[in-house]
Amino acid sequence: MKQHAPITGEQLAEMLGVSRPTLRSDLSLLVMLELLDAKPKVGYSIGSAYRTDAAAFNRFHQLTVGQVQGVPVSVPETYSVHDAVVTLYMANADTLLIVNGKQKFVGIVTPKDLLKVTLGNPSAGTIPVSMVMTRYPNIVTANPEDAVADAIRKMLAHQIDCLPVIVKDENGDPEIAGWITKSNIVHIVAELTADTE
Repeated sequence: MKQHAPITGEQLAEMLGVSRPTLRSDLSLLVMLELLDAKPKVGYSIGSAYRTDAAAFNRFHQLTVGQVQGVPVSVPETYSVHDAVVTLYMANADTLLIVNGKQKFVGIVTPKDLLKVTLGNPSAGTIPVSMVMTRYPNIVTANPEDAVADAIRKMLAHQIDCLPVIVKDENGDPEIAGWITKSNIVHIVAELTADTE
C-alpha cells in the first residue's frame, strides 16, 4: 500500500490475484478501522490509525499464528451431515474441522459443502460428513510459527475465511493445534488499536 498509494480497489485486487468483490468487505472494514483512507475516484491510501501508531503495526507484524489462534470446532468423520449442520448452528461456526478415530486432522466442512449435498436430497442427513468434506492435504493450512500477516495473505489468495493450524505428531500425522479466522484477525486489530487510544 505504501509503495502504490493511492491505489484503486481494482488495482489492488489485480495485484493480489483476487476479484474486486472478494476484497470489498475487507477494504470496508479497514476503512472503518481507519487503517485505510478511501477517496472516491482516487483510491485507497494509508489511514490515519496506521500513521498515528506505527508501533501497533510493528507488534502486529511480530505476531505468530500460535499466539492468536482460536479453539476450533471439530467433529468426528463419522458424524452425519445432519449432526454437522446442527453443530455448525449451535457453535455459531463457519467451518468444522474433521478428525478421525485417532483424533488426527482429516478434513474440513463448510456450510456450502453441506448445502450442496442436502438441497433436493431428503436422505442427505444420514450421509457421513466424511463423504462431503474436503480432505487433507487438499486444504490450505497454517503452522503455529507462521506470521499472522502470512496467514492473512493465504486467506486472501485462496478466498477462505479460516485456516486450520496444524502440527505434525511423531509419525508425521496432522493434529489440530487451533485455527485462525477472519474474526480472530478483526479482534487482533481491534485490541492493537485500543491499546493506542
